[in-house]
Amino acid sequence: MTYRPLPYELYDTQEAVGKQWVAHPSPEHRRLLGLARDALLFVYATGQPYRFEDFRRALEARGHPPPGTFETPGNDFASLEEQLNSTRNFLTGRRDEADSTRDKEVLQAIVDTLHFISSTGQHRAFNEYLEHLEADAPPYVIASFETEKAAKAWLENQPIPPDSASVLIADAYHWVVHDERVGIFRLPRVRDLGYHLADLKKRHPPAAVASFATREEAEAWWKAQPTPARWAWVSIAAEPYLAVYHPNIQHHALYPLSMADGYEVEDDEVEPGEP
Repeated sequence: MTYRPLPYELYDTQEAVGKQWVAHPSPEHRRLLGLARDALLFVYATGQPYRFEDFRRALEARGHPPPGTFETPGNDFASLEEQLNSTRNFLTGRRDEADSTRDKEVLQAIVDTLHFISSTGQHRAFNEYLEHLEADAPPYVIASFETEKAAKAWLENQPIPPDSASVLIADAYHWVVHDERVGIFRLPRVRDLGYHLADLKKRHPPAAVASFATREEAEAWWKAQPTPARWAWVSIAAEPYLAVYHPNIQHHALYPLSMADGYEVEDDEVEPGEP
């Protein structure tokens, strides 16, 4: 497989969204920019940056479609497609107004991201991802495995191997790094969950919805819930735990709040007004 460096990484496109956020403070414009921000995150969270780059190359070969090209789906996601189209229209206008070639290209990459979601029919997956963000759910994962060997075997068998996504290995978070130059995967462990737990503890202090003597009892109860929430606080042997459900992979997990120790972020470390 040929190595394809991505022309614009997530930082470049999110920086462009941030600049537009400052320049266009109206609630409607910020709603559109928020959707663009989440669309960019979706492509990376689902491990699709290389699939998206292939899509962009095909777009450039045949010409970018004008805004409004995609038909509104006649299903539950018609409203979402209308929002995507409105965001494309808005950002196309900002692209045309941009002064530098680089700004125009980065804004076009964001517009293409919205095209990608629409033309590949990912409305359901994107809508579920938006619900994931709205629910303050733990970091998004695309798969769960018992062992690293099983994870690598699954990754190697994917037609378009994912990159820049997270997976669970024995319920621990690992980041998928796919090096196309040599065709190998790395799965470094990441600490995102620790930061998430620390933040959740601050914004939603633990209030257990159920208490258990053992972890086994808690696991059985959580898996028996007919319509589980994406997360809930529970108590196991008087210790707070976060019960997590990943609906996209139908996976349940339990994490002790003690995993947040050392990951607290002070309020003054967060930039004000971030999009």
